[in-house]
Amino acid sequence: MAERRIYYGGQAVIEGVMIRGPSSMAIACRKPDGQILVREQPLGGAYTGPLRRLPLVRGVIVMWETLALGIRGLVFSSNVAMGQEDNEINSRALWATAFASLALIAVIFFAGPLLLADWLESLVHNHWLVILIEGAIRLGAVVGYMAAIGMLPDVRRIYSYHGAEHKTIHALENGDALEPRAVQRYSTAHVRCGTSFLLTVVVVSIAVFGLVGDPDLWLRVVSRVVLIPVIAAIAYELIRFGGAFESSPITRLLMWPNLALQSLTTRQPDDAQVEVAIRAVQEVLHREGILERVSPKVAAEAEEHVEATPPLD
Repeated sequence: MAERRIYYGGQAVIEGVMIRGPSSMAIACRKPDGQILVREQPLGGAYTGPLRRLPLVRGVIVMWETLALGIRGLVFSSNVAMGQEDNEINSRALWATAFASLALIAVIFFAGPLLLADWLESLVHNHWLVILIEGAIRLGAVVGYMAAIGMLPDVRRIYSYHGAEHKTIHALENGDALEPRAVQRYSTAHVRCGTSFLLTVVVVSIAVFGLVGDPDLWLRVVSRVVLIPVIAAIAYELIRFGGAFESSPITRLLMWPNLALQSLTTRQPDDAQVEVAIRAVQEVLHREGILERVSPKVAAEAEEHVEATPPLD
């Protein structure tokens, strides 16, 4: 029987990288003194339960965990950057921030484009054309936001760590050595990137919102919000399917816009940034019981400067 493929993913944080495995996550950050600090945390509950393996349902769970774990990683990395890594993360504040972020996303990127495109309804008299215009506005907002924040020096640093994360995941998936020289040979673009997910969400939203029809404006606004989980679920399955067949020329062609868009959110990393990404991946592999089979020596070294925290439910 073929071995089930295990997907590893991550996110760039402030001067670091977060990597998520099947049952654990690790954040590696470069401290102001140059050392690398790694925090490892087991995952539980909805993050690893049976629902996460159900098609469509898993997309909604992944959307939430990406936001929740991402905020947790950013808070920790900002504390490390300020030399306050011992500060505990307030769970209530974390949940409040996550819900506030979802509400902001719903208003700006889903309800907002609808309101901007609505006045064209009386001029165009074509429902699907208005939906396409709404989708174009939504895409413009997403791309404009990513390009605008990418002009900030601190964000450009995060984008470089994003590139380091992608390169390291590529090396891992291709069975290459987890060392800077080998990792640097790979591309900064990856088919399962969150940037690709956003573009896929925009495309899927055009079809889904088109099927909603043309009810009263308030109903359309509500539909843009309540259907976000449905759109995210479909988009996730498409991205996952593309990742499973990424070597296919047809898949590469269909995924080309997604890969091209990642030029906005990734930069070429230096070796020091790649080292941080490698440490995060090594820690997850070690905690998942895989790294020992790859390199016992590296597994032993990975024990140094590692903080363990209680399971995250």
